[in-house]
Amino acid sequence: MSNPISVNTRATPAAASNDTAISASTRAKLQLNVSILKESASVSLNSENDPLALVYKSAITSINEQLQADFGPDAIQNAAGQDNSPEGTAGRIVSLSTAFLGAFQKQHSELEGDDALNSFMDTIKGGIEKGFKEARDILKGLQVLGGDIASNIDKTYELVQKGLDSFVSSQRKSSATDESQTGTQTGTQAGKVA
Repeated sequence: MSNPISVNTRATPAAASNDTAISASTRAKLQLNVSILKESASVSLNSENDPLALVYKSAITSINEQLQADFGPDAIQNAAGQDNSPEGTAGRIVSLSTAFLGAFQKQHSELEGDDALNSFMDTIKGGIEKGFKEARDILKGLQVLGGDIASNIDKTYELVQKGLDSFVSSQRKSSATDESQTGTQTGTQAGKVA
């Protein structure tokens, strides 16, 4: 069963208060909320997986905001025809956000090894946390955050955290392997020189 939602896009808080000063950040956030509500207007909020599309959009938008200074607007794009299960949503959030590590390292060449990895992870985790919080707040405001919806969001969040932990472990193992191979090659070359 679908619950249609009516969104009045003409009377946004940003438009209603043109005579008062609103910061660009506040205006952008209000416009984002209106955009999210417009897109979610066609979503059946009784379906247990559709609200995860909102979690995904909010998380990706927040990650884009965090990465914008380094990579410009819309660093991560939404995929069409996506799986909105907790596993599918978490997989996209992890894979799309962690794919920027190499570019982040190039932008921050002053950081090396774990410092670069830790800074990158802090950046994307901040965006992910913000995105999940905003999605929960929106769903709570729509009075649909409960039951399967809440548990699916919690499951998605847990899967994202596990995916990020796995990514960090993988990066550290790869880095340790690279360092041991470099040390072995250096030792072999040193033996030839002596």
